[in-house]
Amino acid sequence: MLFLKSQIEINKDKQTTRMMNYFITATAEIIEEEGFDQVTIRKIADLAGYNSATIYNYFEDLSHLIFFASMSIVKRYTTALPEYLKKATNPLERYFVIWECFCKYSFESPKIYYAVFSSNLGTHPINMEKYYDYSPSDIVQFLESDDDIKLMLLEPDKSKRTLISLDQCVRDGYIQGVQAEQLAEIHSLIWHGMITLFINNRTTYTASQATEITVKHIRNTTPINGYSM
Repeated sequence: MLFLKSQIEINKDKQTTRMMNYFITATAEIIEEEGFDQVTIRKIADLAGYNSATIYNYFEDLSHLIFFASMSIVKRYTTALPEYLKKATNPLERYFVIWECFCKYSFESPKIYYAVFSSNLGTHPINMEKYYDYSPSDIVQFLESDDDIKLMLLEPDKSKRTLISLDQCVRDGYIQGVQAEQLAEIHSLIWHGMITLFINNRTTYTASQATEITVKHIRNTTPINGYSM
């Protein structure tokens, strides 16, 4: 009987994942082809082949479905990150290449990243671990050797993500521990400022220029052993 119950639960989980995937894929398709403003529950349901009410069996509201769909697009960044990390020769450079990779993909799809890291998602904080529970392959590549990267990917707050990625720099003495929290907030605000300019068409920078400038500001505001670069 216990085996039967376990098998039923496994089948139910598979069914839930399959249904979530239908709706997430449909939402991501609408976002990429028509934009965020065109996403509606009715459109998602029609494209997925189900009625609108079914969506609420799997997602709290439209904003959470948009978040999940956006995260599926952000996967391009998480997929590229391991290759970027290979370029780093020390913890500080590792921190900078994490930002370089993040900036490249975020400025190429600013509305997507704004939706994940800046927009009002209805409740706070959003549980990013729930997304990775749904799609474990997105994080499995970091499970064995990069615990801090895993923790970073599970954190929805950009400043806290940055603080996590600074941890190795603190442990190895590249920056002072008392500076890390403030530094994480500064660097997060630099990115938030640039992504907001992109969203509101208040800059003529290309995505590559925005990446270069943002990473430059992050480098120039990073102290080493208490001294600015």
